[in-house]
Amino acid sequence: MDPGAEIAEDVEIGPYCIVGKNVKIGKGTRLHSSVVVDGWTTLGENNDIYPGVVIGVAPQDLKYNNEESYVVIGNGNIFREYVTIHRAADEGGYTRIGDENMLMAYVHIAHNCQLGNQITMANTVGLAGHVTVEDQAVFGGMAGIHQFARIGRLAMVGGYSKILQDIPPFTLVEGLPVRILGLNSPGLRRRGVTRESRDALKSAIKIFTERNHKRVEAIEVVRKEVLLTPEVEHLLHFMSNPSKKGILLQVPIKGKEQETGFSFTE
Repeated sequence: MDPGAEIAEDVEIGPYCIVGKNVKIGKGTRLHSSVVVDGWTTLGENNDIYPGVVIGVAPQDLKYNNEESYVVIGNGNIFREYVTIHRAADEGGYTRIGDENMLMAYVHIAHNCQLGNQITMANTVGLAGHVTVEDQAVFGGMAGIHQFARIGRLAMVGGYSKILQDIPPFTLVEGLPVRILGLNSPGLRRRGVTRESRDALKSAIKIFTERNHKRVEAIEVVRKEVLLTPEVEHLLHFMSNPSKKGILLQVPIKGKEQETGFSFTE
């Protein structure tokens, strides 16, 4: 441990760990063994860090030239064996992870990713740079997320899926190519979302798919025709602010669903 590191008194640090000089670790956090925490990294309280985890090392970006950049991690997270979390690739930039997330073995979080709270990622999920993941999203094993994509709140991404675009909140997606299978109803029920709101979300998603590329029109129709529960409002906010990758949705064609993605446009 570098003497410059700021470590709370009750932090547990197991054998063969390495802690860099610019690291801060909050109380109740445990580093099991062979953990590396380096760079300008802040770990909050009560995090459980398993063997082989590497946090805060330089990003895998050829443009990076050892600029000062950061990793900030909240409280109550579980990082299982060999999780890797890289610091941002731009000077003053941040890779952020919130609270109460579960990252299973071999998950990779690349530079500049922004993760919310209560997210679950199964083994070998990979996030490229600048990915945003909203609260309570769930990822099956070996899912891969393209850079700059967004994953909406309480979305469920099936195992071995290839995500190239934004995934709307509250949806269930999977496949190669990825497709929307429907609403993440089990996840919504577990989180206490009412039946009334689940029905409203189904109606809203249907309106977006039926309006094809007419994103603004679809938003207006949803506001007029669908019960505006907090979850529907969150969906509308997400759909109003697509990333450069566009938003994945299905397009009804002759009574069938074309399993493809497209970007909503004006």
